Amino acid sequence: MMYKLFIALLIVGGLNWGLIGVLNFDLVAFIFGSGSLLSRIVYTVVGISAICSIPALFSSTESGDAM
Repeated sequence: MMYKLFIALLIVGGLNWGLIGVLNFDLVAFIFGSGSLLSRIVYTVVGISAICSIPALFSSTESGDAM
């Protein structure tokens, strides 16, 4: 369950970075305000989920699926 939450947050972060790269548009800053406490919290939670997802890269299951 936690890994699914981490993956969902990583998808949100990845989509935001994609928007920044392609359109120069930061959705998180647009919604919560650039440099606001809420946007910093979102960035921090996405970063923590990335750190918590690192072990999934090195784990293996019988199906070959890391999650």
